[in-house]
Amino acid sequence: MNNDKLPLILISAMYENGGNTLHRHLDGHPELFVYPFESQLGTRLVNDHLTSLFPFKYRWPVFPMQGTAEEDFELFFDEEAKTRLRNPAGSKFRDADLQIQESDRKDIFVETIQNSERTRGNLVTAFFKATFKSWKNYNKSGKEKAYVGYSPIVGVDGESILKDLPDGHVVHIVRNPYSAYAETKRRPFPMSLKSYVLTWSLLQHLALTYSSIFPHRFHIIRYEDLVSDTRNVLTGLIEKLGFEFDDSLLYASWNGKRLDQVYPWGTIRKPSVNTNKETMDTLSDTEKQQVKSYAHLMIKEFGYNLNG
Repeated sequence: MNNDKLPLILISAMYENGGNTLHRHLDGHPELFVYPFESQLGTRLVNDHLTSLFPFKYRWPVFPMQGTAEEDFELFFDEEAKTRLRNPAGSKFRDADLQIQESDRKDIFVETIQNSERTRGNLVTAFFKATFKSWKNYNKSGKEKAYVGYSPIVGVDGESILKDLPDGHVVHIVRNPYSAYAETKRRPFPMSLKSYVLTWSLLQHLALTYSSIFPHRFHIIRYEDLVSDTRNVLTGLIEKLGFEFDDSLLYASWNGKRLDQVYPWGTIRKPSVNTNKETMDTLSDTEKQQVKSYAHLMIKEFGYNLNG
């Protein structure tokens, strides 16, 4: 198996929009190397007009003009994987059987970069290569042809991603803002309704823009369609990505092992049409009208209404 120059597929989603759900559905596909957790690729050097809206850890990374491969490796935020590897007891994934020596992963990354041109696309691809080369108990099929990562809101950088990765793809998943906001309200420190919904709207606008510029490489699916018609939605998506359908797409898994619920990989525990509607209905009528007011353009664009 040669995973030196495999293309990268990145999943994008607003918070609580089903990014982890889609990520886990792709997990068991025999032609895909799927990252174990959120692949938070951003670096602290990210600083642009979107920085105040979107955390740097979820952004497409920025690297210094000059630097060593060792320094580049450490710049990747990669909070979920690094916490699991460095402090397993403090990780929400403490029970996930992830057998990686981080020193091995770093060594493979350094060796890869030292033997290739130091471009952003190569740095990111090397990060994925090093992860799977060092993952000792990864459930390999031997048929893998691409890497898959998921980083919330990374679609805001869709143009940069696809220019840096000529063979890459971005898959953006969108969920109705009523259920999505109701989900985020459950967090200990949730965003305000106005901030959340306006940010949701901007992300969808950018996703639509990039899907128009890159119609064959920036793909958009609705969470509601994923949970109501899983087979057809994922058959269509996987064909656009250049792979064959596999029954493993029909359920969420981690390292090929079927999950009873998506949590703790995502806040959506058991994705379904009914739970999506029930979540939406935890909002008051006033909150629903406020969501509609702030997001009406994107609500109309994606065909959402208060019936789901």
